Formats: sequence, C-alpha cells, structure tokens
Amino acid sequence: MVLETERLILRELVIDDWQAIHLYAADADLVKFMEWGPNSEGDTKAYVHHIISTQGQTPRKVYEFAITLKGDGSLIGGCGLYLEEHSQASLGYCLNRTFWGRGFATEAAYSLCQFGFYDIHLHRIFATCRPENTASARVMEKLGMKKEGTLREHFYAKGKWQNSFMYSVLADEFTE
Repeated sequence: MVLETERLILRELVIDDWQAIHLYAADADLVKFMEWGPNSEGDTKAYVHHIISTQGQTPRKVYEFAITLKGDGSLIGGCGLYLEEHSQASLGYCLNRTFWGRGFATEAAYSLCQFGFYDIHLHRIFATCRPENTASARVMEKLGMKKEGTLREHFYAKGKWQNSFMYSVLADEFTE
C-alpha cells in the first residue's frame, strides 16, 4: 500500500528500513517526548519486524508507513494509524530531526487522515502529545483536530508518570 502527497510517498515498511529508522529512533533528544526510546539497534530491528508482521493481518488493525521523500526516496520518518473499536484510530508520527520545521509531519498526517476517513471509513481519529511538545500539538491543530483535554499521568515512561494532551477530529469535521 502506498499513499502519495505533493512531496512525500508513504509506503509499507521493509526490513532494510531499520537503519534509517534507527537514525531517529536512537536519538535521545528526539524521543524525549515519546513513550519509547531511545532504541538500541535490536529494539529498532524488532519494531520493524513487528510492523511488517502486521501488514498481512485480516482485519488489518495497524497501518504503519515509512515517510519518504518523493525526489530521492530517502526515509525521513514514520507515521501510522492504529485502529480501535467503533471506527476509531489513533494517529502517530515521528520524523528525523533533520527534517523538522518543513511541514512534512503535517503533510504525512493529513494524508493518513484522508486515508482513514475516506478509504477505511473511520468516524474519529485521535492523537496525543506531551504538553511540552508544542510542535506536535501544532501538527494536530493544522489537521483540524480539537483539543479534548489532558490525560493526567496516564502512562509511565522515562522514570515517571507522564501527562498528555488529547486531540481528535471527527469524519464530518475533516475537510480537504
């Protein structure tokens, strides 16, 4: 499966992607807002193997894509929709820091929302970010997501309980 935007191609992961993914997954500063990481090489390889194992599942519950540049095919990040019950899915994205600030996360996430609402007919897409991750919150707002509130200490990572902001957009709110 492939999704295409003006500047990006979102494609299924392949085994050889692990090295490009590891460039950002092992970056301690980049993953400071994530529930995971920084990854060892083994962690990254295991992640790629796990995602590839979900690609053939029926019904499919995970749509995880490599974010690649249209021009040269460079893998610059990853994004995905993770289906839940009642036509809902969580949205996630992560970019190599070299590509921050250029709108790539918004472009990739927007394409995933289009896919989610128009192709698999989701009712609601939601995403979370740590309160201090203002760049991710801006991406969600650009997608038309509304802030629903704060999830207080809802996960434990990096040695302490963490808060997250919850954002969502409904199918009838999402516009081209």
